[in-house]
Amino acid sequence: MTNGNDTVTELIARSNRLGADPKNTNYAGGNTSAKGSEVDPVTGAPVDLLWVKGSGGDLGTLTENGLAVLRLDRMRALVDVYPGVEREDEMVAAFDYCLHGRGGAAPSIDTAMHGLVDAAHVDHLHPDSGIALATAADGEALTKQIFGDRVIWVPWRRPGFQLGLDISEIKARNPQAIGTILGGHGITAWGDTSAEAEAHSLEIIDTVARYIEVNGRPEPFGAPLPGYGALPDAQRRTKAAELAPFLRGLVSTDRAQVGHFTDDPRVLEFLGAAEHPRLAALGTSCPDHFLRTKVKPLVLDLPADAPVEECRRRLAELHAAYRDDYRAYYERHASTDSPAMRGADPAIVLVPGVGMFSYGKDKQTARVAGEFYLNAINVMRGAEAISTYAPIDEAEKFRIEYWALEEAKLARMPKPKPLATRIALVTGAASGIGKAIATRLAAEGACVVIADLNAEKASAAAAGIGTADVAVGIAADVTDETAVQEAVDACVLAFGGIDIVVNNAGLSLSKSLLETTAEDWDLQHDVMARGSFLVSKAAARALIDQGLGGDIIYISSKNSVFAGPNNIAYSAAKADQAHQVRLLAAELGEHGVKVNGINPDGVVRGSGIFAGGWGAKRAAVYGVPEEELGAYYAQRTLLKREVLPENIANAAFALCTSDFSHTTGLHVPVDAGVAAAFLR
Repeated sequence: MTNGNDTVTELIARSNRLGADPKNTNYAGGNTSAKGSEVDPVTGAPVDLLWVKGSGGDLGTLTENGLAVLRLDRMRALVDVYPGVEREDEMVAAFDYCLHGRGGAAPSIDTAMHGLVDAAHVDHLHPDSGIALATAADGEALTKQIFGDRVIWVPWRRPGFQLGLDISEIKARNPQAIGTILGGHGITAWGDTSAEAEAHSLEIIDTVARYIEVNGRPEPFGAPLPGYGALPDAQRRTKAAELAPFLRGLVSTDRAQVGHFTDDPRVLEFLGAAEHPRLAALGTSCPDHFLRTKVKPLVLDLPADAPVEECRRRLAELHAAYRDDYRAYYERHASTDSPAMRGADPAIVLVPGVGMFSYGKDKQTARVAGEFYLNAINVMRGAEAISTYAPIDEAEKFRIEYWALEEAKLARMPKPKPLATRIALVTGAASGIGKAIATRLAAEGACVVIADLNAEKASAAAAGIGTADVAVGIAADVTDETAVQEAVDACVLAFGGIDIVVNNAGLSLSKSLLETTAEDWDLQHDVMARGSFLVSKAAARALIDQGLGGDIIYISSKNSVFAGPNNIAYSAAKADQAHQVRLLAAELGEHGVKVNGINPDGVVRGSGIFAGGWGAKRAAVYGVPEEELGAYYAQRTLLKREVLPENIANAAFALCTSDFSHTTGLHVPVDAGVAAAFLR
């Protein structure tokens, strides 16, 4: 066997190459392994080890920390104590007694496949082409036709210790074979070297793909279905945005979900073909697929140009039927020791002419669910091209979906953050108070859309907060009604809906009454009074459609209640915002939407307004150097503390939590105590 350091280096490199190409395997799907020797630090003697991708990792991003490390002799000795297929789940716990040293990552259910197969390097992958062959009704005969005895068919068996024994025996009986097609599931390949194992994996994947391309029927999904083709781009996106909040409300019946939307051409092609209802009803097959997509999607049975209101009505009916059907599926197969039903809402919703909406506990989960269903569409296309799509049966799907091992994995997930599943739109958020609020909301688990007049700065601010699964930046002129609607649409298409709206966009010109022009007045009222109104109005439509309640927060000002010098336009606009809070709280309460305000004062450091010249002018009004303005403001407060953007962010976060579930119409001063601005 090879040296351990070289073995691990080669394994990581092979895994990353295979995982980086979606034709080879789906996200977090499959696993790779290698066997080699290291010196046992206790005995000083060489020890044979197995390095295998651990539970929950992803091949494309795998590092050494993601490998489980087991002693090969002990792992193979488990064969002698194996209690049989009815108790094979017990073997996962037994892997812990085979770990070497600290053992690395937790061993996965597929560990036996890698340890028991007599090959130095083993790959188990979920390629679309391989699963297409694995789910073809005559997959076994096709495997023989395509590969002869070079690749062996393995009938469906749930992943586990017995499958490892089966593949080990097949390799022993077929020394000429380079791998297997696992019925309903995927492929396994092996080699004496890492390069050979990788080459064998790619040979199987590419050979099946070429066979499908050369021999497949030209319309595997059937003839085009009149009226179900893709809508034009702009019309498609508009309809998707109009449906997204309503759909999110439906699929959040059991628990709140985050959404993802795609109008990938392959999805639109599938939905525009005659056979899509039959194929969608069959559900997915590979365990990695249906664990994330549920056994089947919800499919709207209306043509692409059906009016939005008709779509909503029909979607509500189909959703109720889906829940009944899923509950019946659970009751058909559950036993007394089955885990409780996890929820009856769909994870995938397909809308002809528009695209696919996918859902999960966070954006990444929702996005990956959609990617997996796209994998399933590719699988169905391949299987139907050369045969008939025949996924594993419903009972087997249930055995995996409600597997005790899967339940244990879910139980190990970390507790969600306070704002998990909530989606926030923050205006004027590329800098200052808005950026601080967006950063805090994201840190507490929310998905955040940063809207700002400057698209480049908005994108940079979002990138500084996290990946696109956490924060996105968009351009938005809050004075433009069309631009505001586009911003709300962008939010609901990015994350599925909207829960929190922060009206923060603002500016100020410090001038006396006689110096203030009508243009000065109009500009500040357009951005803050009109802008807040437009944002709240567009967001309220989505919030009401969604039916999940929500929060609208206005970043007003101490100046909304305090009369200071040389500030008429700004203070009047802020007073307008402050009264909007009261008016909207009264109007939107019946929809569960809370509307509250925050009144900051003296935020100098990090403030976009102060950096834009306001600070210099206010410093001149008060007769202090600009660099001392923050300290000056602090000294005039009751607490003698400088107010920072993060202090306003703290208040915004608090207002969105369950601790303030019964509070609406409130203005929260964040000014370190300005007695003249006390609310009366």
